[in-house]
Amino acid sequence: MSRAGVLGLEDGSTWWGEAFGDASPAVGEVVFNTAMTGYQEIASDASYNGQLVVLTYPLIGSYGVFARAAESRRPWVEALIVRELNATCREGTDDLDGYLRSNGVPGLAGIDTRALVRRLRSAGTMRGVLLQVAPHLAQDPDIGREAVAKARAAAPLSSRPLVAEVGGGAREVGSGPKVALIDTGVKENQVRELVRRGATVRLFPVTASAREILGWSPDGIVVTNGPGDPAAVPQVTATVRTLLDVALQRGVARPLPLLGICLGHQLIARCVGGTTSRLRFGHHGGNHPVRDTRTGKVVITSQNHEYQVDEASLPTDGDFVVSARNLNDGSVEGLAHRTLPIRTYQYHPEGAPGPRDNEPVFDAFLDDVRAAIARRG
Repeated sequence: MSRAGVLGLEDGSTWWGEAFGDASPAVGEVVFNTAMTGYQEIASDASYNGQLVVLTYPLIGSYGVFARAAESRRPWVEALIVRELNATCREGTDDLDGYLRSNGVPGLAGIDTRALVRRLRSAGTMRGVLLQVAPHLAQDPDIGREAVAKARAAAPLSSRPLVAEVGGGAREVGSGPKVALIDTGVKENQVRELVRRGATVRLFPVTASAREILGWSPDGIVVTNGPGDPAAVPQVTATVRTLLDVALQRGVARPLPLLGICLGHQLIARCVGGTTSRLRFGHHGGNHPVRDTRTGKVVITSQNHEYQVDEASLPTDGDFVVSARNLNDGSVEGLAHRTLPIRTYQYHPEGAPGPRDNEPVFDAFLDDVRAAIARRG
């Protein structure tokens, strides 16, 4: 063991193991992900900004990392926590340890992740601190107490501008119908899926106003995923509300298709009168069953969020209906306007990592976009 590490949780528990990745400490919320593959996609998902992620699959790192698999420009997890780290790079251009080390992200291996996940499921998401020490200090009770004390003193993530930290700059890719994407922490595979279907995608930073976005004359708009509490980004919410109002005003005569994904789903729900609340331990993984309320079809979804739309808060006489529900806990997984091409999804249809059941979400959106262009003549 070249370095030891300890994870201290605010409930007073400590978890000792072998440190890898960068030698820096990590502070944030501790969550778990149940996907069996895709550790690089998980690490580089900006929705994990501020979180230490426990991977439940026991063997991590066996196939290395690949530049093409990155979901953003860097890993956003505060730390990765695993049962067993395979340091041998079998296929990738780098190994996971080197990838995290070169990007300043620490890791902890050799702990009982099943026991840790059971604790998180019972107590809910908790604040935690990962400290790294020399091997001869492993199991030192004073260091364990220090980690717990720092976890208890850690500021809540709501005090950090999580979305502003992860948002990228403006860029444009592809050719075809014009899709404006508000980058609140987009996963790159969403952009790839839209471009692959023949769209021009322009990514707008979170600071972009509705006027700037509409000034590009988009044929459709995507409000994408991102980290944290949807109530904590009032400026983005105001932009989405204006865009939604424009889409509603145009109506069926000049439709403006809108697609909300994850955080985008929550923001649109709030714009139509709904509220959001925190889940006990979030949804993180590639195996969540979701049922379409209209067709009864069940799909397996990839998810990564801590907040949900409160179904009881949605106006019962409004134009939006619940279009999908999570079969594990009944939470809202989708909204749809009764007559206009405005749809939202709590899960990740790009499935990176995870199942590919839901790629038709992008087909339907681009069909809406092309139909809107044809209607406008």
